[in-house]
Amino acid sequence: MGLLGEMVKGLAGKFLGGGAGTQNPLLDIALSLLTNPQTGGLGGLVETFKSKGLNDIMSSWVSTGQNLPISGNQIQDVLGSGLIQQFAKKLGSSGEEVSGGLASLLPEIIDKLSPKGTLPESDALLQGLSNLKKGLLNT
Repeated sequence: MGLLGEMVKGLAGKFLGGGAGTQNPLLDIALSLLTNPQTGGLGGLVETFKSKGLNDIMSSWVSTGQNLPISGNQIQDVLGSGLIQQFAKKLGSSGEEVSGGLASLLPEIIDKLSPKGTLPESDALLQGLSNLKKGLLNT
């Protein structure tokens, strides 16, 4: 199993006490950030990162090279503390745990969705997210 699969299982265990095959609400939140039409989906998220001065980090996730790391604090700066706190309340967790979890998940998810170094179109994005989620939770 890959690094992302191990991370998802670990996060599922942390947030739900479960493992493989268990719904992972943090993964659901990460995936919702990529599909939310109100925020522009994946393209909107990419633009938000760029507008916050994190173009190099986001570009590394979309490119075919090594992913640059991001901190939980940087995730909170991009998404806003209000949204992070909303997610934390939903998960019964702290904002630091949520932003740290998203800092681990988002680079890997975006990297997997852009294997050729380009962002997928909306239909391909939805299919890729579905396949990614099924593969991660059923391995």
